[in-house]
Amino acid sequence: MSSHPSDPLVDVHWLKARHDAPDIRVIDATLFPPGDKRDPRLAHVEARIPGAVFFDIDEIADTTSPLPHMLPPPEKFASRMRRLGIGDGNRVVVYDALGLFSAARVWWTFRVMGHEDVVVLDGGLPAWTAAGFALEEGPPNKLSERHFTARFRQDLVYGFDAMTARVAAGGAGILDARPPGRFAGRDPEPRAELRGGHMPGAVNVPLAEVLNADKTMKSPAELEAVFAAAGIDPRQPLVCTCGSGITASVLALALARLGRWDVPVYDGSWADWGGRAETPIAAG
Repeated sequence: MSSHPSDPLVDVHWLKARHDAPDIRVIDATLFPPGDKRDPRLAHVEARIPGAVFFDIDEIADTTSPLPHMLPPPEKFASRMRRLGIGDGNRVVVYDALGLFSAARVWWTFRVMGHEDVVVLDGGLPAWTAAGFALEEGPPNKLSERHFTARFRQDLVYGFDAMTARVAAGGAGILDARPPGRFAGRDPEPRAELRGGHMPGAVNVPLAEVLNADKTMKSPAELEAVFAAAGIDPRQPLVCTCGSGITASVLALALARLGRWDVPVYDGSWADWGGRAETPIAAG
């Protein structure tokens, strides 16, 4: 397995300078949050970074699961990457149309599948556009197929049993990226079948806390302060969760900026925990 980059983020000037390198593959990983009716595939057709291919988070998933966009089997992931022209030896750059949202989920997914040469474009498509760089539109790109070897890393993934054991042991080190109102159980979940609240012992580190106003990620020093304010020592054993495993991956990305590349994500997150009648829930 190749070693990971020194920073999981790159800026648009870094990508512009290397955009035409033969080993670079750019992925549009846009997924709009629940309630946003825009079609991410249509958005990709309308405007994308030149050469980008579209990663469908809802399709490159375990579509047999009732939970949203769960990790796909390794063989399915490898097959889809081959079709997208992404293979062993490629340096993958992932972005999304919201700045920094779903791109982190795909960054984490690549790492779960054993591909460490992957980075996230800080600020995504809005930052690329703001810099005045060209966009591409029209039918999606079709690249030559490449061989992709998937090597599943269970250490980066939390399932229900692992989270149950963690909560039973006191819930230390559980970071929840949902907004404060949902974490506290005051505001409804976007998925109506879910109960409100959080896992006992969990600490709220909302997505907005790790991002700047322009949806780029805060600096390492600022991230240290965010986690410290939440009472979290980034060196302790941690696991990230959220509504469905998307913004939890942004927290995992933030922790990687601080040198913690080994923090797992609870794949099912609140869609799993909050949808079960037997799970303990805290509020407030």
